[in-house]
Amino acid sequence: MAFHSVSGRPVNGRAFSGRFVAGLALAGFMLAAAGCQSSDNGILNLGIGKKDTTAPPPPQDPKVLASQLQAYCPKVSVRDGTAFFNTYSKAAAPKPKKKAAAADAAAAVDATVAPPDDSAKIIYQASVSDVSRDCLRANGQLTMKVAVAGKVVPGPMFAPGTLTMPIRIAVMHGNDVLYSQLHQYQVQVSDPSAATQFVFTDNNVVVPEPSAKDYQVFAGYDDTAPAVTNKKSGGKKKKRVAAAN
Repeated sequence: MAFHSVSGRPVNGRAFSGRFVAGLALAGFMLAAAGCQSSDNGILNLGIGKKDTTAPPPPQDPKVLASQLQAYCPKVSVRDGTAFFNTYSKAAAPKPKKKAAAADAAAAVDATVAPPDDSAKIIYQASVSDVSRDCLRANGQLTMKVAVAGKVVPGPMFAPGTLTMPIRIAVMHGNDVLYSQLHQYQVQVSDPSAATQFVFTDNNVVVPEPSAKDYQVFAGYDDTAPAVTNKKSGGKKKKRVAAAN
């Protein structure tokens, strides 16, 4: 059977069938594309762009509680050079003569000259092994207990006796010194074959209550502080001599 076009010309059946099938395929593709573009028509629902109601909420930024700020207790540090304290035998270190004093002073200025080895003259060698602290806030003040633990090791010139160690506790706020106290702590040393343990505690460290976490606490030996003496200068006053004309 022959088909006729609108113009009246006959059309081949196979050619018409091929064009018809191609048209159906094109129409199906357009419908599928329209279904992909629709978000809620139920044709293709891939879940893209939708919120998952079962997912847990994102974590919130942690807040610093007032109780955590109130619990701030400054850490204690040991500065370099303040963890050891040696006591030397005076008899083993004779005083230099006056003539040699100038030469010794010149040698001390020269950095190339190695310092003398005085390890054989040590009586006691004390060291700091641990530090700790405890804080209490009241009436706008911070009260601290600073503890220093250490040991005393007998030296080559050991002799049983009492060792006095200069231990300084200081609290700094930037360049400001809020507290500084030098303690002359004594330890009885009697065993020449073992180290003597000690624990020193300063219970009276009182400073203003900090408004931020910026306090520094230092503990260690300070043998550079001058010795305090209670001796009054004695001696008779010299009489003034009248100048000769």
